[in-house]
Amino acid sequence: MHRTTHTLRCQGRIIATALGCTALVLTATAAANATPHRDPARQTLPARDGWASLGTGTTGGAAARPAQVHTVTTWEEFLAALAGDGDAPRIIKVKGTLDATASGCAAFAAEGYDLDTYLADYDPAVWGYDTPVSGPQEDLRAASADNQAQAIKAYVPANTTIVGVGRDAGIVGASLQVKGVDNVIVRNLTIESPLDCFPQWDPTDGATGAWNSEYDSLVVYGSTHVWIDHNTFTDGRHPDSSLPSYYGEVYQQHDGELDIVRGADLVTASWNVFADHDKTLMIGNSDSAGDTDRGKLRVTLHHNLFRDIVERAPRVRFGKVDTYNNHYVVDKDAYAYSFGIGAESQLVAEANSFTLPAGVGAGRILKKWKDSPVTAERNHVNGRAVDLVAVHNAEVPEETLRSDAGWTPTLRTRLDHPRAVPGLVTHRAGAGRLR
Repeated sequence: MHRTTHTLRCQGRIIATALGCTALVLTATAAANATPHRDPARQTLPARDGWASLGTGTTGGAAARPAQVHTVTTWEEFLAALAGDGDAPRIIKVKGTLDATASGCAAFAAEGYDLDTYLADYDPAVWGYDTPVSGPQEDLRAASADNQAQAIKAYVPANTTIVGVGRDAGIVGASLQVKGVDNVIVRNLTIESPLDCFPQWDPTDGATGAWNSEYDSLVVYGSTHVWIDHNTFTDGRHPDSSLPSYYGEVYQQHDGELDIVRGADLVTASWNVFADHDKTLMIGNSDSAGDTDRGKLRVTLHHNLFRDIVERAPRVRFGKVDTYNNHYVVDKDAYAYSFGIGAESQLVAEANSFTLPAGVGAGRILKKWKDSPVTAERNHVNGRAVDLVAVHNAEVPEETLRSDAGWTPTLRTRLDHPRAVPGLVTHRAGAGRLR
């Protein structure tokens, strides 16, 4: 049995009481993270802070010369800053809110595309449920989607730091693509999930069909050494509850908040808020991607707040994923699960804290998609220690899970007691809280 050997401490002191621990950790962590007289844009990932610290570590654009430091206030300026400077390290400081879709969905629509016509052409009463949609309106929808993709996808080069300035920096309507590069840092941004203006109707998706959308807020695709820190990911002005329904199904215009896929490796996501979303965080996007993903997708998630999300926090395939000291606040009406155990996954979930409402059993925290082992230790539910695997197997016997992921995380700077985690994360996670 592989087990973690960390002692839960409050900055060097063994915990005596929950309240004492919270106070000590808040004070110690604030002091540890405070960096007076230092530009956050020049900060690098600390040593041993998760998988992204392995090997060369993650420095982003910290070495950028003054000419490669850009302050941007519009989406167009942001795209220009990403495209310039060649391979040189760069820092992009985001001031205010950048809007990638300020002109509205109509600006992306291909000539002749019309939603009402689309709905009439592919109404299940006419088209049925057995055949994927095709024809002129589907072709025009796809062309419109291509127009939107070209406008809102921003490709982040290697050796780049993107950091929000102050407490109110953010990006709306965009999809940040960290694709095929090394050494990227994204910090201190409120990132509102982009709306897919042209979702596709798939009548063959499930018994009653479904609307499928594109555009994750942030995608790490085939990239290495990526640090995602102190950001807030949210549906913002457009929660799923505000979306219309057609054919009896929600016209889903959101995809994921953070996806780490296609051979991505050595990623640390720390002190972020993931809020008000359905398909939140996916690590590995296909059971058939073993040739690409096996031995990679090494990801650390720590001190993140997952608030009122539905699922995937995270869902894991193939990767060795260390998930510790995160806080999960569950909404009874929306919640499906937190940890998705997928093909060949090796998830370690330790010292996390869950706040569950009445009527939501702790057995729902884990969800078995494929038969893979999981290590779940020292986690607390509503302030009490709970063996998540044992409870899951008792409450959901048709999805029996195996314990012991087969490895022991070592890349951690500290391990806080789960009773301290809610206070720590609530006060410190998210955009606008860098010190």
